[in-house]
Amino acid sequence: MSAGRFHLGWFLEGSNAQAWGQPWTGSSGANWARQDLFVDMARALERACFDYILLEDSSYVADSYGGSMEIYLKNAIATPRQDPVVVASLLVQATSRIGIVPTLGTFQYHPYQLARLIGTLDQVSDGRIGWNMVTGSSDRAAQNFGMPGMPEHDLRYDMADEFMEVVFGLWDSWEPDAILADRGSGVFADPAKVRPIDFRGEHYSSRGPLNSGPLPQGRAVIAQAGGSPRGRRFASRYAETIIASVPGVAAMKAYRDDVRSLMEEHGRKPDDCKVLFLVSPVIGQTREEAAELKRQRDLAALERAEISLAHLSKVTNIDFSVFDIDQPLGDVELSTNGHQSTLADFLKAGRDRTLREAIATRSGNESVPLVGTPDDVAAQMGEVMEEVGGDGFLFVSPNLNWRTVTEVADGLVPALQRRGLTRSAYSHAHLRDNLLEF
Repeated sequence: MSAGRFHLGWFLEGSNAQAWGQPWTGSSGANWARQDLFVDMARALERACFDYILLEDSSYVADSYGGSMEIYLKNAIATPRQDPVVVASLLVQATSRIGIVPTLGTFQYHPYQLARLIGTLDQVSDGRIGWNMVTGSSDRAAQNFGMPGMPEHDLRYDMADEFMEVVFGLWDSWEPDAILADRGSGVFADPAKVRPIDFRGEHYSSRGPLNSGPLPQGRAVIAQAGGSPRGRRFASRYAETIIASVPGVAAMKAYRDDVRSLMEEHGRKPDDCKVLFLVSPVIGQTREEAAELKRQRDLAALERAEISLAHLSKVTNIDFSVFDIDQPLGDVELSTNGHQSTLADFLKAGRDRTLREAIATRSGNESVPLVGTPDDVAAQMGEVMEEVGGDGFLFVSPNLNWRTVTEVADGLVPALQRRGLTRSAYSHAHLRDNLLEF
């Protein structure tokens, strides 16, 4: 890292209906389909010089809690979800420098279609696009696309290795200077610099070349959230930014050190991938106000514990409604073909605490608690990054609204900038270049 600076991103949970009914959300229930909040948010975070906004996604209505869609529909749990490619196209039109990183699952697309979609977004954004690459985790999502269910966890990553090979091959099928647009010769593109890839593998095949032309970045930035051992190996091979939710400074450092070591095994430079840790700061004008806001948030998390538990059921495909929410899990053995690291962390937390307490504690997915005035929180973030070694933070809000965005963009970030911890201006036009700046 250079001059102690670190990177900032925002993990955007797919729909402004997510916080429907919570304080300061106004008419989000009635206007859930409009993108006003997300557009305003993107502009505010660009003003604060964030590296990127990551658009989370899922492609099904869950029914894993109690075998019913009821709790998910009544509480807008990951539903509705609009197509992230469409949302991303709106956000890049409303901004000029911040990176936009939509989530697209490999099970939803053929590699050619995905390479073309992401490539087009990178073109129309002048090189500001990333792809949050996910393999999928839910049988219900797979069934929406005509599959009987998801392949086994590690097999999904084996298939994803091949998927990445095809996508990269297609993005590379045009040399960067293939387009001449030479009026004198009358040649638009040099045929010698565009070629088929003729890929045929065990799971995918594609002739190529990509017909949409070269990407401004060459290849879009790859984001990943590898938590399991197989997921970490995959992320260390391909990712240029990693989403991490691990509790505590020691675990954060261990995770980052592990990923960097694995990158070296793949022949990559560790500094070419930025690990951003999830945080959900509580910010007040005074320390007393922040402490009270934290108390209120904790109480709200306990009250919404069943909703959070239903969300955990969604991502792990385990029906937690069969357990007593006011009893610890103890040493119960559970396994998942979904998010394995999420389940492992929760089982560890829920062994000695009630499910209600355990799920309320993890509801924000934060790696470290951050509470105080903007300057307090800025200092805390600096201390954490110094101990961890890098590379930055990915904000997530359990109650997304204009106020929470403003608290970060216009309250916390100026405090970070005054300390020299984050950038005050973009140095580059492309997302990758900004990530690699420090």
